[in-house]
Formats: sequence, C-alpha cells, structure tokens
Amino acid sequence: MKFRLLLTAVALSLITVSACTNKEEKAKKAAAQQKIRTKEDDKADSLLIAYDPKKGDPWIADFVQNLHKKYGFNGNMLVARKGKILYEKAIGWADYLHRDSLKINSEFELASITKTFTGVAIMQLVEAGKLKLTDDVKKFFPNFPYDGITIELLLSHRSGMMNYVYFIDDIYRKEKLNMKKGVTNQEVMDIIADKKPNPYTKPNKVFHYNNSNFMVLGAIIEKVTKQRYSQYMMEHIFKPAGMKHTHVYSTTEYEKIPVDVVGHDRTWRYSVVQNFLDGPVGDKGIYSTLHDLVLYDKYLKNGRLLSQKSLDSAYVGRNKPVNGHFNYGYGWRMFDGKGMDKVVYHTGWWHGFRHIYVRDLDKDIVVIFLGNLTNGSLMHLDDLYKYLKMPIIRKGAYTGAGSLPGSDED
Repeated sequence: MKFRLLLTAVALSLITVSACTNKEEKAKKAAAQQKIRTKEDDKADSLLIAYDPKKGDPWIADFVQNLHKKYGFNGNMLVARKGKILYEKAIGWADYLHRDSLKINSEFELASITKTFTGVAIMQLVEAGKLKLTDDVKKFFPNFPYDGITIELLLSHRSGMMNYVYFIDDIYRKEKLNMKKGVTNQEVMDIIADKKPNPYTKPNKVFHYNNSNFMVLGAIIEKVTKQRYSQYMMEHIFKPAGMKHTHVYSTTEYEKIPVDVVGHDRTWRYSVVQNFLDGPVGDKGIYSTLHDLVLYDKYLKNGRLLSQKSLDSAYVGRNKPVNGHFNYGYGWRMFDGKGMDKVVYHTGWWHGFRHIYVRDLDKDIVVIFLGNLTNGSLMHLDDLYKYLKMPIIRKGAYTGAGSLPGSDED
C-alpha cells in the first residue's frame, strides 16, 4: 500500500514538473512570437508617425521658430501626445559647410540617448537568464582591475570608475597612436586591464555619471551574446520595434560613418570629425530619427521589448534625488515625485550633437529635440513643458538656479 502511495506521489510530482515546464516553454514561445513583426504592425506604425503639416500645433510652431532664431537651435524636433504627432520640424543645416538642409528623416548620432538602448538590452538578457544584475564584471572579464563592480552598479552609474574617454584620449595622444582608426570596446577593456587607471571612488559609494559604465555594459553584451553590439541591437530592438532608420555606426566597422548629419561646435567654426573615440559603443554610437524614437517609445510601452516588471525596475531611481525630483535608474534619467507625472528621459552630448528625449509616461507625451550644433538652446524649453502641462525638465526649475540636467555630464 505504501509503495503504491509512493508511486502515485512520484507520478503527480512528475506531472506537476512537466506542466510547469510546458507552461514556461509556452510563455517563452509567446514572448518570442510577440517580437515577430506583422503587416498590421507596419500599418499601425505608419499611422502613428503620419503627420499633416497643415494640422500642426501653431503654438509649438511659433515656439520652435523662436528657439531657432533667438537661441540658435539647429536640428529636428517632434512632440507627440497619445499616439498623435502634434508638431514636427527639421530646421537648419545638416552640414553647415556644404549648406545641406536637414530633412525630417535625417539620422542623428544619439550620443548618450544610446544608454537607454543599452539598458534595455541588458534587461532583455536578464529576462533571458543570460546574466544577472548582481553579476560582477570579473565574471565576464577576469582581468578587469576593479573589485565589486556589478552590472547593477554600471546601469545606475555607481561603479566609481574613471571616465575612459579622457583616459584613452590621453594615452593615444601621449603614445601618438592612430587617431583615425576606431578603438573597440574589447580593446578599451584590455587597456584598462593593462594600465589599471585609478578609479574615481569606491563602488556603490556615490552617483558618478560617466561613459565608462555603459562602454563596459556594451562589452558585456558582446561577450554574452557572441555578437557585435550592432548585431544584437538590430536583431533584438531595432527590427522588433520597426525602427528602419536606426543603426549602430562605429569607426571600428566603418571608415566613414554613412550619414549626412554632421555635428558642429557652437559657433559653426568647424564640423566635428569622427575619430578613434567613435569606436566604442554602448555609451553612444546609435544613430536614429525622430519617427524611430516615437516607435521606440511605443514598443517599450506595449511590452514588446521588455516586460512591465523589467521596465518598472529600470524606472526606479537608484540614487539620491537631485532637488528631490531628478534621479537615475537603469539607463534612464527620471523626474518624478509625489503628485507629479512620472517622466523618464535622457540627454545626449557628443562630438557636436546635443539632444534631449523626454517621455511623460502618465500623460503619454513624447518630446524630442535632436540638435547638431552644441549651444545652450535646449536650456530654453520651459515654456514648451508648461504648454504641454508637463513637469519642467531642468535642474534649476524649482530652485531658481541650475541648468539642463546632464549639461555637465554627457
């Protein structure tokens, strides 16, 4: 009798395990199928990015014209609300030297907005069970010279690392290395392992924004997936989201970056030429358009790129808030507080490009300014935020002093 009961118990256990396994496999299969695009997706996307200039918001039109004339904004901008573009505009030069005008579908180097994509990729790999937020960098790069730096600390800029951009630039100048050929993420990791530069501070001590964190994450993505960063992004983010005009362009893969938009210094004196520092990716390196960034917002919200659980985790501030509202999660800056909209965003500043990408999650508003002239024009968006009834995304907005978040960090 006891033997029969034992056999029955074992059989029930096997059935339960089998059912759970089948359930998990079905869930994984459903998630994979969700990422496969259909004709209906294309139709819905084309409606989302459709825009009739005759129906553009006149107030925003006047605001953008003033931003261009008075403050020198040169670039592309778009405002969308609840799945409808209120206004979009390409204004100024793509290349000042040749007087080429910007087009609405011009691709811009996104600079640090790239960090949001790297964060999404990392969370995808966490969901897939290929890595954990608690994994130490040394798990992937045993010769990494720092102890106690985890993926989570990299995502939230709490690693304490120095900024590799200045460190590598100094080495290349002192050793008179080839500044035209791009340096890869792996090569930067090798140099860090060899030179062992002093860290800025101890891991998990303070928030210290710098590009090293996301360059290392880019290297980890390549190591774990055995793909180039560009390949992973195309396969797992750009294509599923229908972002047909978004690419990763690195000087390690391209002798000349194949886009027409050139970054310029603040007085038009010269265009900023790409060099070896345009090789590493993850902290920068993604090029995109206004419409593709609208699609990015859509497919983040509808769960195609990440589960809601992962998004909620990414949108939690992991540092001490600045002015009580500004914080940083996993690859996203944020502005939120009691009784306020939940806003996630990122700024970008690299080699003549200057941007801000804002997503008001509560009001379903997207604000995008992609500029290729580095000046202070994006510090003058307060009236636009007020018009849209959004929080004012500027560090000094509630203290009477300060500047655009990230202006001294990107």
